[in-house]
Amino acid sequence: MRKGENYASQTSFCPCVLTVFFYNYAKGASSFKSWRRILFPDKERNMGEENLMPIMEPEFVRDRHVYANSQFWEVLKDAMRFFHGTPVLPLPPPKSFDGAGVYAIYCVAKSGLYRTYGEKLNRTSYDVPIYVGSAVPSGWRQNRVVDDGIAAGTALYRRLKQHAESISCGKGLDVIDFSCRFAILEGDTANMIAALEAAIIAEHTPLWNSVIDGFGNHNPGKKRVTGKRPQWDCLHPGRPWAMNMTGDVFPEADLRRRVTDYLMGIQCRR
Repeated sequence: MRKGENYASQTSFCPCVLTVFFYNYAKGASSFKSWRRILFPDKERNMGEENLMPIMEPEFVRDRHVYANSQFWEVLKDAMRFFHGTPVLPLPPPKSFDGAGVYAIYCVAKSGLYRTYGEKLNRTSYDVPIYVGSAVPSGWRQNRVVDDGIAAGTALYRRLKQHAESISCGKGLDVIDFSCRFAILEGDTANMIAALEAAIIAEHTPLWNSVIDGFGNHNPGKKRVTGKRPQWDCLHPGRPWAMNMTGDVFPEADLRRRVTDYLMGIQCRR
């Protein structure tokens, strides 16, 4: 600054500009945006929309995050009605087929631990599944689009075949005592697979979903052999990969008691 000159004379700022800035600031305007608009109006106009910041809400209001649609439940109930009306087939089905979807496995044993299914629960119709699951195509989580059954491959059939093999290996079980039904969901309806599976499980609370865990487990691989043996494999030992697991084993007597209590409870509710 040269001698005899004040600060204002050395800048393009005039007192009125500073007065406007502080007036806006006092009104609650953002200090940064205020001085930028007032002191550099040309630059502000040239910034363009590409430099604008997205707006983030300062508070959480729960109601703005809750989605509700009665039509969704109606569509889901329609899918459940269709599912329960599909034909029951042996496990595994007698013929390979293409498609992904949801399935239920039924027991009709008339002896052994599960004789209640054959003697009472499923004596005249397939009403009470012992397990409910789903089969989705490879890469489903990365690309949730299935255009047709061909795109899904034989995912559903292969899953049912795996379950049949597990039952064949399990002690005290005979695969001839088990049947299945399933719904193939393709195209846009494939997006309902998870919702339909969850709804049917909630409706029936199947034994091998809710009380005895592990029937649907896959081989965890050699690096996880120290993990706990699944409950299902402790009750029905035989699957080679599960027998190689060296972790804790659930007492068979305790698991059998759980099964008995479950079957008694489900009879009382019917």
